[in-house]
Amino acid sequence: MPSISVSSEYGWVVLGAGIVPVITNFYLGGMVMNARKEYDVQYPNLYATPKYHKDADAFNRVQRGHMNFIENADQYAIMTLIGGLKHPIACAIGSIFYCVGSILYMKGYSDTNLDVKMARYKKGAAIKWIGFFASLISTGKLAYDVIKG
Repeated sequence: MPSISVSSEYGWVVLGAGIVPVITNFYLGGMVMNARKEYDVQYPNLYATPKYHKDADAFNRVQRGHMNFIENADQYAIMTLIGGLKHPIACAIGSIFYCVGSILYMKGYSDTNLDVKMARYKKGAAIKWIGFFASLISTGKLAYDVIKG
């Protein structure tokens, strides 16, 4: 029967999967709150309504940047916590790439001077995929090792 041990480096994984994404989410949420004030989009509206809100596109781009993080953060955290059992340092470092990349994604996506189709990646957001794949590959390798016995 295979067993899994937790190394002392796993604490970095807990920080990377549990603490850093929360701080990232607060930062991105703050950007949305600032955009709500700037573009006058009141609660309970999740998104601005075109033709009703003057700067609907500008606000919605900020909101989508945050929602992209929210939509993927749980999957990422689960992969990181599992994959970190096999490769804790790779997953911990990957968390930095993922969270910084998510902030850069927001910065690009919210820039209305950039074409919306590629804006997300114009300011360096592609680095988030380094973190994503570090956790995905680490999780896959752990699964393979456990199945192999």
